[in-house]
This record gives sequence, structure tokens and C-alpha cells, in this order.
Amino acid sequence: QLAGLAVIAFGLWLRFGGVMADFASNKKSPEYFFMGLYVLVGAGALMSTVGFFGCCGAARESQCLLGAFFACLLVIFAAEVTAGVFAFIGKKVAIQEAQKIYEDTYDDYMKNPGGKVNGTIYRYHLALQCCGKDTMEQQMGLPCPENIQVPKASNCLVEIQKVIDAYLHLVGIVGIAIAGTTVSKSMFS
Repeated sequence: QLAGLAVIAFGLWLRFGGVMADFASNKKSPEYFFMGLYVLVGAGALMSTVGFFGCCGAARESQCLLGAFFACLLVIFAAEVTAGVFAFIGKKVAIQEAQKIYEDTYDDYMKNPGGKVNGTIYRYHLALQCCGKDTMEQQMGLPCPENIQVPKASNCLVEIQKVIDAYLHLVGIVGIAIAGTTVSKSMFS
């Protein structure tokens, strides 16, 4: 039950907090971009509910409840494995989509530097600690955060790839840990 609550908290944090939330602030963000995180939150909610029923089954020593608990854990395990496989298979697509969103925002900014896109591109630069598509563009008046040093600033397209790689690995590690917990609970039930 506690592991399910931890999965829910982790999935919601990745979706609404941290660096990944800035990718969703743009209206052009595709809906399937965060689909794996929604599945993670759903699996966490199901795990929490099933954990409660497993505790009730163990307390009452009911073989029927424990059998249902085992069956539900099997379904959760299958959902976790499926979400993990889709996350790693779709990694390239997710990176390409995020880079395309940045490039579209960048192109919109270049067409109208004082428009609404100014805040969006600034949030990208702040979240990713980058500025532009290459370092020469820093002199072109892009809205870059003050704390970025010009020689250190890197290509935002490269930074997008690094962030998505890092978070997908984190999601994979947490998923493997939760799947291991699910398997051990199944054996005990």
C-alpha cells in the first residue's frame, strides 16, 4: 500500500513538478508525451487499493481475498512491465517531439521576439539551463536566464535529450524496484 502511494507521488511529481512540468506548459505539447506517467500514477492507485485489500485478506486469513490479491498483483505487474517497455521503446519519439516543440517555440520567438512566446522560451531556458540552438545565438537577444554563463551554456536540443534520458532511466529504476516488490508480495500471498 505504501509502495503504491510512493508510485503515485513520484508520477505526479514528474508530471507537475520539476523540469518535466515545463515541457507541458506549452499548448503544443502532445498528449501522449506524458502517457507513461499517467499509467504510472494509475498503477500506483491500483497498487494502493489492492494493498489495502491484501492487508484485510491477511488479517482475516481469507484465502479468497488473498487469491484475489494475487490476481490483482499479477495484473499490476503486467501493467508495470508494459509501461516500462513502452517508455524505453518510445524514448526516441519522446525526445524528437520535445525537440520539435522547442524548435517550434524558438521559430515563433524569432518571428515575433516580443510576443507571448517570450515567456515560454524563457521557461525552457531556465528549466534546461541552456540558451538557443547553439552558443552563437546568445548574442542575438534570446531571453536567457542571468545565472547561465555564456561559455557554459549549451545547445537546448542536446539538453532536452539529456533531461529525457535521465528521467526515463529514473522511471525505469523505480519501475523495476516496484515490480520486484510486486513479485515478492505475490509470492507471499
